[in-house]
Amino acid sequence: MSQLGFITHRVPVSLITEARTTLPELSGRYFEITPNGYRLIASEQIAAQQECFLHSLLAYKIPSPIEPRYETASFSPLKYTIQIILGLIRSGAESYLAIDEFALYIQTSSPEQGIETTINEIIAFRQRKGREKGHLRAFYRQEYRAAVLKMEPRIAEDKLKTKFQTLDDYADLSFRYLKATGLFKTKGHGITLNPLKEELTNLIFETPDETLEAQQYLINLWRGAALPSDNVSSANKIVADLIVRIKSKGAVVPDFDGINDLSRYRHILEQRLQQVEEEVYSHDQAGQTGDIIAWIDALTNGSAISPSGSRISVPRGEAPAYFEWVIWRAFLAINSLTNPPWECRRFQIDQDFLPVSTAPGNGPDLIFEFADAIIVVEVTFTTSSRQEAAEGESVRRHVAKFAEEQAESGKPVYGLFMAVNIDSNTAHTFRMGDWYKKDNTKINLQIVPLRLEDFKTLLIWGSDKLSKMPEVIQTFLLRCRAQANQEAPIWKKSISAIVEQIVRI
Repeated sequence: MSQLGFITHRVPVSLITEARTTLPELSGRYFEITPNGYRLIASEQIAAQQECFLHSLLAYKIPSPIEPRYETASFSPLKYTIQIILGLIRSGAESYLAIDEFALYIQTSSPEQGIETTINEIIAFRQRKGREKGHLRAFYRQEYRAAVLKMEPRIAEDKLKTKFQTLDDYADLSFRYLKATGLFKTKGHGITLNPLKEELTNLIFETPDETLEAQQYLINLWRGAALPSDNVSSANKIVADLIVRIKSKGAVVPDFDGINDLSRYRHILEQRLQQVEEEVYSHDQAGQTGDIIAWIDALTNGSAISPSGSRISVPRGEAPAYFEWVIWRAFLAINSLTNPPWECRRFQIDQDFLPVSTAPGNGPDLIFEFADAIIVVEVTFTTSSRQEAAEGESVRRHVAKFAEEQAESGKPVYGLFMAVNIDSNTAHTFRMGDWYKKDNTKINLQIVPLRLEDFKTLLIWGSDKLSKMPEVIQTFLLRCRAQANQEAPIWKKSISAIVEQIVRI
């Protein structure tokens, strides 16, 4: 947080005192929230959050008063990465940076050593790797060894493996920061420039670097660097580019009438373009059931092998968000939803359609509307009796809200509660899941608790008959509710047995 300028750093008091002449809102304390930090706190949408990181990363340079240990002329890692990718494009090479290329050549170099030199090293590395197929483990060991010895010629042999891992860890961290700006997106095991942000990226690339004194650097970092989009002329260029891209995809351009703020209109256009891309992504999921199933395995086993042969794993600490995400993808694959994909989910996604957080409170995780039914989905990794305490009341309340709202539509509303394992106390709560409204009238709730493994079994069976799945799922829910008069442990077994009966058909 302090390196990226969202909170103040422990720097000499004199520098903070000088910075306060421009930023009087600072009190002068160490680790105090900065103006750009407050901007990030106030950002509720992913586009606004990405803009905060872009303000930060565009201001961030090394070496700096915060990170003085680098022995090179000060430069922007963000702009350096953009320069390298654009240089690869000019050279006719593939326009991406793999994580091993970033680890070996980007984070171990600087513009001072020559942009073209680094580009040529990456191209040569790709050629060598292409010749070593079948022997990549030994190849990587040799390449990483050479990179570490170049930086630390006298390093002990037993320390090399740790340094190899450090290179990869820092590259992974850098990728996260770069993608957090919205200017980059994932490509295979690497990153590439986000085409939806092409005009903004070009304007950033063309902006000349400034040489700032220490206190001015801190002011710029804590306030957040000015963006090209802050300039009216540049903002108009970005807006014009977004309009062209939306039209090229056959979508309707949002009207500017009634919107006086050009920045707000730009965000509306970016959101619309993202929605157009999300619609394409949604339709593509019908052909991605194998990948979706692999991600379900990764949730329960830590990692899995995808249909492409690559190993996938859920990022540390992000399993709850990926649980919601993979169930969202599974229902998109059914390809029969009547609500758009962004209304099915309450969590936010980035430019790679990956989750950036779990769904906020005061509502269900997912809402799937079919032609003749609505399914409200809640997922959790909570286990044991804590599961019922954490989820029992909220799930019933969320399903009741939708049941009440849809009463006149005639569409039945079902609740689907998913967990790796269902606690019997949770199942007992949902057996008689009635809900009393404020006027003391009762709503009968149709909630079914389902193990993730049983859901996977259904998805595997239905992957080649997706058009039938809406009817199958509704029939499954009705059959499960018909067994809800049983004791909770027996009902749980009945639900799994119904799954097995369906897949044997």
